[in-house]
Amino acid sequence: MQIVPIRRALVSVSDKTGVAALAQKLAAHGAEIVSTGGTAAALTDAGVPVVGISDLTGFPEMLDGRVKTLHPNVHGGILARRDLAEHTETIEKHGIAPIDLVCVNLYPFAATIAKPGVTLGDAIENIDIGGPAMVRSAAKNHDGVAIVTDPLDYDVVLAEIETHGGVTLATRRRLAAKAFAHTAAYDAMIATYLEKQYAAGGADTTLPETFRLSLPRSQVLRYGENPHQSAALYRDSSVTEPCIGNAVRRDNSGKETSFNNLYDLDGALELVKEFGITSPAAAIIKHANPCGCAVAETLAEAFGAAREADTVSAFGGILAVNRSLDAATAARITEPNNFFECIVAPGYEDGVVETLTTKRKWGANLRLLEVAPFTEPGKDGYTVKQIVGGLLVSTRDYRPIVSDDLTYPTERKPTPEELAELLFAWRVVKHVKSNAIVIAKGNALRGVGAGQMNRVRSVRLAVEQAGEHAIGAVLASDAFFPFADGPETAANAGVTSIVQPGGSVRDAETIALCNERGIAMVFTGVRHFRH
Repeated sequence: MQIVPIRRALVSVSDKTGVAALAQKLAAHGAEIVSTGGTAAALTDAGVPVVGISDLTGFPEMLDGRVKTLHPNVHGGILARRDLAEHTETIEKHGIAPIDLVCVNLYPFAATIAKPGVTLGDAIENIDIGGPAMVRSAAKNHDGVAIVTDPLDYDVVLAEIETHGGVTLATRRRLAAKAFAHTAAYDAMIATYLEKQYAAGGADTTLPETFRLSLPRSQVLRYGENPHQSAALYRDSSVTEPCIGNAVRRDNSGKETSFNNLYDLDGALELVKEFGITSPAAAIIKHANPCGCAVAETLAEAFGAAREADTVSAFGGILAVNRSLDAATAARITEPNNFFECIVAPGYEDGVVETLTTKRKWGANLRLLEVAPFTEPGKDGYTVKQIVGGLLVSTRDYRPIVSDDLTYPTERKPTPEELAELLFAWRVVKHVKSNAIVIAKGNALRGVGAGQMNRVRSVRLAVEQAGEHAIGAVLASDAFFPFADGPETAANAGVTSIVQPGGSVRDAETIALCNERGIAMVFTGVRHFRH
């Protein structure tokens, strides 16, 4: 069947966006509208003639609405194959009329469990039963039935009815696949929630027994990491913390964010989250690594210090700040010899968007993203990396350092000022690709060694970039030094303090080197590999 005329439609939705207009236009094209509960009331209020579900089934909605559509008069009308005479004879014998279109979306389970203080009982009551059954029935029988689960598809269906007198086979096939994806995501969300709620005593609920991913595609990207690769962004609606996944655009450039833009935006935002809102912070990312980061008394000063860490790499980079972007900072961003692809901030003060997008030539193509205000790094959820044939899943790298974590193995202990600098560097090095070395001074990044196959080479790169700024600076290493050559290279450059996890079998050699050179060293006992 290429075209399915819509003579009868069953409409029952939790998300009522646009449903009254849909039903009005279906009715105008001669369709009888069958509906349930709140949807029927909304359609009646909108002036749409409605057949109540109880009139169709001969039974009242019962058990607080738990049972209303689970009936042969509903599912027989949906599932009967139009191309089989036996099916047609059967439903006619029992007085069942075919249903040509099913418009259903499901109880808001995700919104329910996201509410603070939600009870298990509330969550269970928002598990839809009849809705998924109707969706799956209509999707299975899409050769003769159109299934619509997304308000964004209403206009498509109506346009086809207007043009062709019914819904085309190509559209019914697309909508059927979308419907099964909809119920799969819904069931996965419920299973994950209940698995956590009902875990046996002592069971590890940190990582689920079955890792489920069923994410809707929210944006098709121009290409992937390289132009010959296809790519898209899939949105995880279960993540509610401020993040790039739920950021909104503030510019009108019309230029899309690319795969690499989004990856770097995520890195920049997660880095400035490390500093909460205690001090203004700015971070600049280039090719997935920080090339600038600083905290200061003002956001404009933090941006300036972050940019000065590596002005060459900062050009064309991705910028993130940890508070609403103000006019003074915008003025510095748009100074000569600056250029940024994208900026993300938890807000933009009045006039700042206009300053950024109109003052410089590159502003017309600048992508501005906004997230909700945040107070600390995110800790929930997972880090997922793909290997051929599987996924590697871990909890997120959330491990704030507290004073009890720190030990001081060297004869010289860091001064309070040095310790503050060391903790700044420690926050930054967590976001650098391993083997990772960071040199900092004045609460600003001065040198980075990233992604090297041995640690001493990362140290050499960091001190080379830092130059004279290495004198009196601090150094952070994401993992222990296996040999004393790394700290020796840092000492030769003028570094006076080091923070590292410790734990090498040659820690004694590193400690001895630091004692000989007057370096204060701090052990955290925590590693931050970032491959």
